[in-house]
Amino acid sequence: MVDQASYLAQYLPILIFLGIALALSAAFVFLPMGVARLTGAHNPTAEKLSEYECGFPAFEDPRSQFDVRFYLVAILFIIFDLEAAFLFPWAVSLKETGWAGWTTMMVFLGELVIGFIYAWKKGALDWE
Repeated sequence: MVDQASYLAQYLPILIFLGIALALSAAFVFLPMGVARLTGAHNPTAEKLSEYECGFPAFEDPRSQFDVRFYLVAILFIIFDLEAAFLFPWAVSLKETGWAGWTTMMVFLGELVIGFIYAWKKGALDWE
C-alpha cells in the first residue's frame, strides 16, 4: 500500500504554486488601489466621474434590452472564429492524420456551411 503522506506530498508543489499565484494576483489588484489612496490619486470629482467614452450622457437606461440580432451576430462570430482556430492545427497535422482527418474536417466544414446557410435564410445576418 502506498504511504499516504508521500502521496499527499506530491501535491505540495501545486499548493505552493496556487498560493504564490493567489498572493501575486491579490497584490496586483489591491496594491495599486492602496497606493492611489495613499498618494492622493484617488480623488473622485465630477469631472472624473463624467462620461468619457462618447462625450455625452447616455440617452437610455443602461439596462435596456438589446435586439436579439446583436447576440446572433456575436454567436456566429464565435463559431466562425473557432472554425479558424481548428483549421490551423488541422492543416499542420494533415500529413499525419491522412484521409480520415481530411474527411472529418470536410464533415465539420459542411456542418458549418449548413449552419451558415440556415442563419442566412432565417435573416440573422440582415441588419436594418
